Amino acid sequence: MARSLFGTDGVRGRANTAPMTAEMAMRIGMAAGQVFHRGAHRNRAVIGKDTRLSGYMLEQALTAGFLSVGVDVFLLGPIPTPAVGFLTRSMRADVGVMISASHNPYEDNGIKLFGPDGFKLSDAVESEIQSLVMKPSDLVLADAAAIGRAKRLDDVQGRYIESVKASVPRGLDLSGLKVVVDCANGAAYKVAPTVLTELGAEVVRVGVAPDGFNINGNCGSTHPGVLQEQVVAHHAHIGIGLDGDADRVILVDETGRVIDGDQFMATIADQWKQRGLLAGGGLVATVMSNLGLERHLQERGLKLVRTQVGDRYVLERMRADGFNLGGEQSGHIIMTDHATTGDGLMAALQALCALIRCDRPASEFFRAFEPVPQLLKNIRVADATAALDAVSVAKAIASGEERLGKGGRILVRKSGTEPLIRVMAEGDDSELVRSVVDQIIDAIPRQAA
Repeated sequence: MARSLFGTDGVRGRANTAPMTAEMAMRIGMAAGQVFHRGAHRNRAVIGKDTRLSGYMLEQALTAGFLSVGVDVFLLGPIPTPAVGFLTRSMRADVGVMISASHNPYEDNGIKLFGPDGFKLSDAVESEIQSLVMKPSDLVLADAAAIGRAKRLDDVQGRYIESVKASVPRGLDLSGLKVVVDCANGAAYKVAPTVLTELGAEVVRVGVAPDGFNINGNCGSTHPGVLQEQVVAHHAHIGIGLDGDADRVILVDETGRVIDGDQFMATIADQWKQRGLLAGGGLVATVMSNLGLERHLQERGLKLVRTQVGDRYVLERMRADGFNLGGEQSGHIIMTDHATTGDGLMAALQALCALIRCDRPASEFFRAFEPVPQLLKNIRVADATAALDAVSVAKAIASGEERLGKGGRILVRKSGTEPLIRVMAEGDDSELVRSVVDQIIDAIPRQAA
């Protein structure tokens, strides 16, 4: 079956518009509950969410779906996505759900599913759930006496905070470090400042007043301008920018310059190799990561394994090949020694731990390599598949590849989370890269979006 419901990171769309309606959420709950109904014990699901207004609606609909097929539900409230993975496994739940559209604006929402091991689902399991969603006659309702129960848990943030702190050495003391943290008015607006404060840092808080509408609104990892300004204004040592569900992070050095996921991974890989902690002989990243990262690793005898875009694909490759570090340029950082998915807060703590150990400013320490000029542009279209199939696009890509030569790279793909086509090129000549990207953008049919 074609994966028309699930994208690269669960189900996502505009709230109250298909597929992100209450009816569809209820069916997803029913289908997931049936797929993960294991044995005669009381099966259970945990449901977390970020701070979007539509989270209330989807939370109730998912709960109704799970209860109707005999699955008990534990409601976690606003909590980061990695906390759901952690609590699914910690609470011995059969399935975990995070209601979030990650870095998207509040108008969107999404549903991410986790298996009992705390990891995101494989394509095969998602397809099984999709089959049931699309054919509700195959869903089996529980007998009246077997309908599930729902309960809201009050101590989940404390559990997650302790697990995050346990990911760094017990003696870590952030005293003397001034940190600006931007929580994107999202799921980590309480837990992130709390963790940093409890470890001794002086914390300047940004994006910690969610109102249902302002998640990711000119703040967080995808809009770092305010974070950059605050770091400089407060003479902070470093800034931490999370996205709406806190599974990704970007850093800002003391000069206000952004440190992306590639620089982060390069720095941590160097540190872990020196300390004998790096598994797999390198790291896993996606096709979006900069060529400079690949060259940096090669110079140090390390390898870069690339996957398609999506942190779940990075994680699958890491688990299959024995890597313990991977991620995306956008800031999804996965450390399988500590978490089952990308965890922005845990990654930030690893960065702070390394920064204290090196006793150098962030602007020097996290500049591991000089990036190759890279440009990414997005274009919104009505039908991305049809647009990419156009002969004009194929010709423009072929021409661009010839112009860039062996020292460059082009990637044209449709987004797995938004109705966009993403055009990326990189090479040693920045003007040539810009020209190639614009040439491909011009070749994409201008359909009504």
